[in-house]
Amino acid sequence: MKLSYLQYCIFCVLFFSLNTFSQETLPIYQDYLSDNVYLIHPSAAGIGNAGKLRFTARQQWSGIPDAPTLQTISLNSRFGEETNAAYGLILFNDKNGYHSQKGIQGTYAYHLPLNDNGHYFEQLSFGLSFTFIQNQSDQTAFGNDDVAAIIQNTSYFNADFGAAYHKGGFSSYFTVKNLLQTNKNNLNVLEPLDLKNFVFAAGYYYDNYYFLQLEPSFMVQLKESTGQTIADFNIKMYKTFSTTQFWAALSYRRSFDGADGVNNFKFISPIIGLNYKKLMFSYTYTNQLDDIVLSNTGFHQIGLGINLWTREKNWRSTPNINNSFIGY
Repeated sequence: MKLSYLQYCIFCVLFFSLNTFSQETLPIYQDYLSDNVYLIHPSAAGIGNAGKLRFTARQQWSGIPDAPTLQTISLNSRFGEETNAAYGLILFNDKNGYHSQKGIQGTYAYHLPLNDNGHYFEQLSFGLSFTFIQNQSDQTAFGNDDVAAIIQNTSYFNADFGAAYHKGGFSSYFTVKNLLQTNKNNLNVLEPLDLKNFVFAAGYYYDNYYFLQLEPSFMVQLKESTGQTIADFNIKMYKTFSTTQFWAALSYRRSFDGADGVNNFKFISPIIGLNYKKLMFSYTYTNQLDDIVLSNTGFHQIGLGINLWTREKNWRSTPNINNSFIGY
């Protein structure tokens, strides 16, 4: 049901308090399904046969003042044609009401081939990211003749480490996010010092032997500070025509209560996308399935990308490893 004005005010206070309490370096949404795995897993930097430049923009609850927004720009690639080392870079701007954070993340990754006979692709990958984050709390909107407007800034560093294993159509990732404790001088004293988030994902790609290519997958997050578990269940479909590939995905996300009593939530996210030669476009709509929601407008996100420095395909692997089109 849609909230009344009073419920809306109460919901805003609770939501923004909860969001600040659980603030991480970079929020995890469904944009990893738009061939943007590197946003979550540092071991995905330069993992495929092309460098990837990606841009995403997310708007939650359209029409609601000060609703959360997020923009990211990311680039990842190998250092060269004949090297197994790779790099990645992410810039992001995350704004939620009076609180915002800007960050820059740099990644080093190494990919170790495990199969040399050319019959299938097998690789073990490792990645390490360091992130610098600047937080800002803008309370000018609360200021009046009696209360001075306040803008507070603080910054801190954090790090992620991850590993990945691929074999043929099978893919798997394990990442520990926010390895370091946050600075004690936080904008909000309720923010926990330990923001570790353990993320595991796996999937399998059923390739060109079928009329439609299918890729079921799942991802599980375990937040150490709250004990909360979040699970994604996904299915993605592909169909290729000459130099154009259409694809669609459906993701279901739900949470389970943690030690702090955080309520469960459920989301459904249909995603559509188009790859044309080296270009990529995607649109994601996320709808909350809970009984009480802030708005019926849902969450909207677009993704744009281009593949760079494309090399020849590897033998049979997932789309994240093999770019669809060569030579364009």
